[in-house]
Amino acid sequence: MNKGKAQKRRDNILGYTFLLPWILGFLAFTAGPFFYTIYLSFHQVTLTVRGWETTWNNYDNYLSAFLRNTEFVPALLGFIAYELIYVPVIIVIAFILALLLNQQIRFRAGFRLIYFLPVIIMSGSVMQQLIDSGTTTIGSLKGSLIYNIIFNYNRYLAWVVEYIFDNFSMVLWFTGIPIILIINGLQKINPSIYEAAKLDGATPWQALWKITIPLIKAIVLVATIFTIVQLGMYNLNPVYQMIQDTIYNTTGGLGLASAYAWVYAIVVLSLVAVTFGIFRERERRR
Repeated sequence: MNKGKAQKRRDNILGYTFLLPWILGFLAFTAGPFFYTIYLSFHQVTLTVRGWETTWNNYDNYLSAFLRNTEFVPALLGFIAYELIYVPVIIVIAFILALLLNQQIRFRAGFRLIYFLPVIIMSGSVMQQLIDSGTTTIGSLKGSLIYNIIFNYNRYLAWVVEYIFDNFSMVLWFTGIPIILIINGLQKINPSIYEAAKLDGATPWQALWKITIPLIKAIVLVATIFTIVQLGMYNLNPVYQMIQDTIYNTTGGLGLASAYAWVYAIVVLSLVAVTFGIFRERERRR
């Protein structure tokens, strides 16, 4: 028992050692601005000839966000819908591609490079140019037979399918990091487990649901959280763009933008908490 506790303590120390560079960087460069935005969100920030001046205005910035600005709440709801639609699709596609790229096939390294290369060479500005030019869409599904069938069954489902296919190139772009994470998890599974299951008569489908998915659950959780945060920081969603535009308003912009950012951050953290709850509930049921 004592050996187990000592090993756990060593593992924790090793884990925090790997996290130490990030912790030091966060404390040195991010913690100050991070908490300063809380202060700014309760102030009116004005640019004068003497520099930036802050005036306490209580909850006025938050009231402006929810009651006076007619665009913020719809943009926030659009962002939530954006996350709820894209995150499951990205994770499912990344999982399927990771399974295929983990097989013993010829030119496996080349295929992995093809799927991960856009993440390396395409910055946010480059992708924004492609979005503005319309090259990231594969054409509208409206008028097609499949769309009409789905629309007659459920118009909301048809809207979701159309929304995904209109930005399918973006979906594939966001799968790069999750694919690498999931492949890493798949490679750590002991092959003898699959051999024992095969001897017991398990089919590949049963091995997938009873062995693969439970063993990489933690990796999928990490990939899901990463995708939620990555989508939240990308300028495809309307709230991010609204924050960027408000920052450059010299009359009260920084205070209002800080209020936007904190509401936005709370929504993202809530989505992360829901993700933890979903995975914990599945673990309890198993």
